[in-house]
Amino acid sequence: MAKKAKKGALLRILKYVKPQMWLVVIALICAAASVLLSLYTTVLIGDAVDCITDSGADFVAMTPILIQIAVIIPLVMIFQWLMYFCTNAITHKTVKMLRTDAFAQVQKIPLSYIDVNAHGDIISRVVNDVDAVSDGLLQGFQQLFTGIVTIVGTLCFMLSLNIEITLVVVLITPLSFAVAAVISKLCFNKFREQSQLKGELTGYIDEHIGGQKLVKAFGYEDSAQEQFDDINERLNVCGRRAQFYSALTNPCTRFVNSLVYAGVGVFGALRVVSSGGAFTVGALSCFLQYANQYTKPFNEISGVVTELQNAIASAGRIFELIDEKAESDDSDNYVLTSCDGKVELHDVSFSYIPEKPLIENLNLLVESGQHIAIVGPTGCGKTTLINLLMRFYDVVGGEIKVSGHPIKSLTRNSLRSNFGIVLQETWLFKGTVRENIAYGRPDAPLEDVIEAAKAAHAHSFIRRLPQGYDTVISDGGDLSQGQKQLLSIARVMLTLPPMLILDEATSSIDTRTEMRIQSAFDRMMKGRTSFVVAHRLSTIREADCILVMKSGHIVEQGNHTELMAKGGFYSQLINSRQENA
Repeated sequence: MAKKAKKGALLRILKYVKPQMWLVVIALICAAASVLLSLYTTVLIGDAVDCITDSGADFVAMTPILIQIAVIIPLVMIFQWLMYFCTNAITHKTVKMLRTDAFAQVQKIPLSYIDVNAHGDIISRVVNDVDAVSDGLLQGFQQLFTGIVTIVGTLCFMLSLNIEITLVVVLITPLSFAVAAVISKLCFNKFREQSQLKGELTGYIDEHIGGQKLVKAFGYEDSAQEQFDDINERLNVCGRRAQFYSALTNPCTRFVNSLVYAGVGVFGALRVVSSGGAFTVGALSCFLQYANQYTKPFNEISGVVTELQNAIASAGRIFELIDEKAESDDSDNYVLTSCDGKVELHDVSFSYIPEKPLIENLNLLVESGQHIAIVGPTGCGKTTLINLLMRFYDVVGGEIKVSGHPIKSLTRNSLRSNFGIVLQETWLFKGTVRENIAYGRPDAPLEDVIEAAKAAHAHSFIRRLPQGYDTVISDGGDLSQGQKQLLSIARVMLTLPPMLILDEATSSIDTRTEMRIQSAFDRMMKGRTSFVVAHRLSTIREADCILVMKSGHIVEQGNHTELMAKGGFYSQLINSRQENA
C-alpha cells in the first residue's frame, strides 16, 4: 500500500513538472554537455600521464593537451550553472502550481471538512509539506540530471577502454541498488509518519495560541505542556529513526562503490602487467577516475535520499488534500440577480452526524421584508439554520427556496451575495481599516466606506486611529472585541443586500452602543428580510415574527406579545433570563 502511494505521489509530481518540459530538455542538454566535457577531460589527463616516460616528460606533446583542459574547465562551469538555473526554475514553478492548487482546493472543499480537521494540520500541508517537496525536488533534479548522464557516459568511455574491466564494474553495481532500495522503503514509511506528526503538532500549537487566554485563565499551562511534550517526543523518536535509516544509505553505497574501485584497481593493474603495453598506466589512471565518476552519482543520490523520501511523503499529504471531495459544481445553476427576500423551508431535515438527527421536518414561510428572530436553548439548531440558509451545509432532506427558487438550483455565489451576515465571531484580515470594511465591495469609494462606518457607529473610533481609515490592522489585534464587531457591521452596511443574517451581532457591544447600533439595524433592515439570532430581549421584542426552536423543531411562532400571552416555552425562556439578569 505504501509502495503504491509512493509511486502515485511521484507520478503526480511529474505531471506538475510537465509544463516545464522545455526547461527539462535544456537542463538535460547542459548536464550532458558538462558531464561529457568532464569525462573527456579525464581522457586528456590520461594522455598527459602517458607523456611522462622513463626518459622524462614530453612537454611539447603535453602542451596542447593542457590548453584543451584549460578551455574545457570554464565551459563545464558555464553548463553546470545553466543546469542549476533551469532546475531551480523547474522546482519553483512546480511548487508554485502545487501550492496554488492546494490553496484553491481549500476554497472549494465543504465547510464540514474545515470543521472536523485541525486547522493547523491543513496549514502544515499547504506550507510545511510544500516546502519539503521544494527541497526534495531541488536536490533531486540536480542529482538526477547529472547522475544519469554521468553513469551512461562513464560506461561508454570505460567500454571504449576495456570491456573486461567494465564488466567488473557493472556486475558489482546492482549491490548498490539493492541496498538503496531496502533503506529507501524504511525511510519513506518513517518520513510519512513524521509528516503526519508535524501536522498534528502544528494543529495543537495553533489551537493553544488561539486559546491562550483560556489556557492561562484555567491554569492549564502544565497540562498543555505535557500534551505538547508527548506529541513532540513522538515526533522526536520518529524523526531520529527516519534520519538513522536515511543515514545508512550513504555509507552502505560508498562501501559498495569502494568495492568497485578496488575491483578496477586490481584487475586494471593485472591488465597493465599482462597486456605488454596495450593497456597503459595512463589508461588505468583514466579507468580509476571513471570508476570514481561512475560511483559518484550513487553516493550523491543516496546523500539526498532523506530529502527525496521526505518530499514524496509530504507530496502524498498534499495530494490527499487536493483529492478531497469539493463542493458540487454549480456553474450551470441559475444566477439569482433579483431577490425579493421571500424564504421558504419545506420539511427540512439535517444532521451533522447521521446517527444524531438535529433538525427534522422543519417548515417555515418568511415573507419579503419580515424581521425574524430565532431563539432557543443552546444546541437547538439556531446557528445550523443559518448555515443551511447560506448553504454552508446542504440539507439532508426537504427543500429551501429563496424568491421561489430552490437554493440547490442557484449558484452559491449569487445566493450568498444576496445575504449580508454578521457573526458573533468577528473576522478581520491584515490590511487597512478601509480594505476590511470594503471586503464585499473592493471598488467602493472612500465616501461610501465612511458612510457605512458612520451608520455602524464606527467612524468615531476609526478617526482616532493613527492613520484613520488607512491604519493597517493585523487580525484586529490592536482593536477591542467591540470595535472589531463594529467593523464587521460596517462591512454589511456597505453592501446592503436584500437579506440579512445577524447571529449574535451585538453580543460584544455595550448596551449604550447597542441601542445606537439597533437603530442603525432598524434602518438597514427596513424593507429587507432579516434573520436575527439573539438572546437580548431588546433585540427580540421588535421582531415581526419570533421562531422558538427546541431540539431542531419550531415549537412556537408569533410576535413577542402573542408568545408571552401563551405562557409557553418562550415565556419561560424570557422569564428565566430576566430572573438571571
